[in-house]
Parts: sequence; structure tokens; C-alpha cells
Amino acid sequence: MEQTEQLIPPLTQLTEDEQMLKEAAADFAEASIKPLVEEMDENAKLDPGLVKEFFEMGLMGIDIPERYSGGGGTFMMSVVAIEQISRVDASAGVFMDVQNTLVNNAFVNFASDYLKEKYLPLLATEKVGAYCLSEAGSGSDAFALKTTAKEDGDDFVLNGSKLWITNANEADIFLVMANVNPEAGYKGITAFVVERGMEGFSISKKENKLGIRASSTCEILLEDCRVPKENVLGEVGKGYKVAIETLNEGRIGIGAQMIGIAQGAFDAALGYVQERKQFGKSISEFQGVQFQLARMATDIETARLLVYNAARMKMNGQNFLKEAAMAKFYSSEVAERVSSQAVDLFGGYGYVKEYPVEKYYRDSKIGKIYEGTTNMQLSTIAKLLLR
Repeated sequence: MEQTEQLIPPLTQLTEDEQMLKEAAADFAEASIKPLVEEMDENAKLDPGLVKEFFEMGLMGIDIPERYSGGGGTFMMSVVAIEQISRVDASAGVFMDVQNTLVNNAFVNFASDYLKEKYLPLLATEKVGAYCLSEAGSGSDAFALKTTAKEDGDDFVLNGSKLWITNANEADIFLVMANVNPEAGYKGITAFVVERGMEGFSISKKENKLGIRASSTCEILLEDCRVPKENVLGEVGKGYKVAIETLNEGRIGIGAQMIGIAQGAFDAALGYVQERKQFGKSISEFQGVQFQLARMATDIETARLLVYNAARMKMNGQNFLKEAAMAKFYSSEVAERVSSQAVDLFGGYGYVKEYPVEKYYRDSKIGKIYEGTTNMQLSTIAKLLLR
């Protein structure tokens, strides 16, 4: 009996909408971001005009539903866009990554109808968001946070500080985790929507960083900051659920950023080794260089498969916790390894700012640290394997 063979598309095959956004993001990165990269890195500041262009391109609300003025796209569309932007500049990549995979996702999945109606159209069209979980004594142990929220009439009053807050300088809408009942431990953690300009809210020290320098990373101070009760995102005492589920998705976004960095560094190195001549021929003709290129390309493709697979599983409603941890862990290793190898292939030129690979190398390091360190990803993977 003849059987009809059912073809399953390759994991890296994109839908028409995904391919269109990928190409649009790549074109935008080359035309609008690339000319500003050196200046933004030197000044440690995103160009304000570029921030506006991100919104005009629809890159800040990709999978916000259309009824809230968003793109009505998919999580995978965010992933491919983050990857393409990060090929040119990782600071610009994480700027849109935090907006799409952390802030927007938290609103879409957990916010009340009131909060969705009020904030999602703003996030899709003009307002930058920031995600405020980490504190000085609460990093990998995220639920050791000390920021408190006390009920007072129709408000909660927040006190504490948040550290390492991405997009802080550009943001107007902040998702802040605070504990309404410290005695209950993590079961008291609650997510609040805080606006720039609310009484008692301020932005403090801006960090001077090794990489992703144009991305603002600041401390947030909350000093008797009054937040209306209707600005609780999700349920009181269920902020840990918002944090965990949102960060699981966010790690896939960081994976996309890392493969973008790796691809950008590889592309630069591939072009350079074909132009650079030593001993009377281009260095790409030496087998040792060819083997290095082959390893780099294989590493990038492996990382991309992990990231895309985790994204597809998320979209299909499958449990993707282990796959997200693997994607984030491995892609950050690859970004650092590939960008370091790119510096080596450039030789002395790789070590100076006139050429792009030293920046890719600096930008790559953060991948092993934020949104869950490498050790935390390995711990998560091991626990899921052994349970």
C-alpha cells in the first residue's frame, strides 16, 4: 500500500510573516542603527531618534494584540527580530527584547483588562517599559528581595531599591516586584505597574558597563512610592508566578540576542579573512583558518536551533523550561566563543575599536550573567533531568 509522505519543515524555516519581519528588521538595523553604533557605544546612550524609529517600525509591540494597537504577531517574530537587530548592535537588541519578551508578555499574560486597556496601546506605540526584579542582595536568589509594599487606603506604598534595570533611562512604565508580606517569603511577592513621575519614584545611578554600553542600566529608588491598588499586575502575592513565567520566555529572547552577536562577529570575520593577505595569499586559504570558521558556523547553527526550538515549543503551549535554559546557556557560550575567535582572526586589528569585533566580544559577556546566570541555567537543566 502506497503511503503519502508527510513533509515536516526544517526548524529554521520561517513563515511568510516571520520572514518579512526578519528582512524588515535586518534592513532597519543596517540603514538606521549601524551608522550610530560607534557613537552610541562611546556615549553609552541610545540615540533618541532611534528609539522613536523602533516604535514607528512596530518593533516594540510585535506580539501585542491588534486591538491594543500592537502588531498581532507571534513570539517567534520577536525572536527573529531581536536576532537581526543584535547582529548589528546588541544594545539595540536588548532594548527591544526587554520590551517584547518581558514587559509586554507580562501585561498580555497577567494584567487585568483595565491595565491592558491603559498600558498596552502605550507600550505598542510610544512608551518604553522596564522590568524591575533584581536588587543589590537579590540576584540569582531573586526571591530574597527586600522591597516592600504596604497597603494604605486605595494605594500600596512601596519602599526599597532595584538594581541593574535595563531601559531605565528610556522607560516610562516599570514592572516592579515588591513584597506585601515579607513573613510569607516568596508568597508575598507582588507585581506592580509604576509610572515614571509617580510620587516617591526616582532613577538613580547609571552603570558604566563593559558591553551593551548604549543600553541604560540604572538603579531605581522607591521612597514611599504610592501606587494605586488597580496597578497590581496579576494577583496580590502571586508576583513570583509573574516573574518566573516571564523570565522563562525572556531567556529565549536573550538566546536570540546572543546568536545575533555571534552571527555579527562571524560575518565580520568571514569577510576579513578573505581580504587579509599573509605569505602571498588570503588567510582564508589556510586550513587552520578554515577549520576555525567551520567550528564557528557550526556553533552558531547549533545555538540557533536550540533558540528556535524553545520558541516554537513556547508558541505551541508545550513545557519549554528546560529548552529555554539550554538555549540561553548554550547561546551565551557560543556568543563569547565565536566573538573571541573573531578577534583572534582579525589579529591586532581585532583589538582596536576601529574594527567591529572587539565590541561584539565585549557585548557577548553579559549573556552569561543577566536573566539567569549560566550556573542557574545548568542547575535548572540538571533538576529537570533528575526529577
